[in-house]
Amino acid sequence: MNLELEGSVVFIAGSSQGIGLAISEAFLKEGASVVISGRRPDVLDQATRRLAEASDPSRVMAVQGDLTDPVRIQEAVEQVLARFKRLDAVVANIGSGVGPSGWHVTPKEWQASLQMNLLGSVQLADAVLKHLVRQRAGSLTFISSIAGCEALGAPVPYSAAKAALHSTMKSLSRAVGPHGVRVNAVAPGNILFPGGSWDRYQQQQSEQVAKYIQREVPLGRFGRVDEVADAAVFLASTRASFLTGACLVVDGGQTRGW
Repeated sequence: MNLELEGSVVFIAGSSQGIGLAISEAFLKEGASVVISGRRPDVLDQATRRLAEASDPSRVMAVQGDLTDPVRIQEAVEQVLARFKRLDAVVANIGSGVGPSGWHVTPKEWQASLQMNLLGSVQLADAVLKHLVRQRAGSLTFISSIAGCEALGAPVPYSAAKAALHSTMKSLSRAVGPHGVRVNAVAPGNILFPGGSWDRYQQQQSEQVAKYIQREVPLGRFGRVDEVADAAVFLASTRASFLTGACLVVDGGQTRGW
């Protein structure tokens, strides 16, 4: 299927490794130019070289910094527009499932989780939607989590932040839809990749993790980063031109609700 992304410019926030890097690779394969970002310069440089070696280096750009910081977000968007003169799609892959377990969570822990898993994405959305609305075209896709869909035992602040992100996505889709801009989300389930949280859990307690996956996931396995990437690329493409305000769950059947 031709997704008609040839020549488009896509900004993927949080893309130096894992799911974000896989999304960048998928867009490159479709002929798009990609802008990747990350906090750690060494990891970002490695990812940039990997993408450049697999494609035309002129279609790869990297911006380093904390994209939960409003000032750095605005600087990054300006850098993208200065380089490519356009911006067609944005993927907000911002967040971390690491957090306190149990019901007792301090105000400081709540604030840290909300900043990482909700407010960073909201601030990025505000910066890029200004541009997309002006050009009356484009898409914004949040990478969320099934923890925002159902109570699955994830840290309470993380689950709450992702649920709020889904609500934000839905409201934004209605606000910018009349301007030709689409807003959606992808909610991954248990995705295994080197250096990820499930990779660490598996190394620490492989038997318990295997039992959990067999018990909770009908397909009986972990998801792959490319499976999440394919969903994100599809949502940004013209093939999804009537899809907005949607949350696409990629979890092997783990969630039980509609």
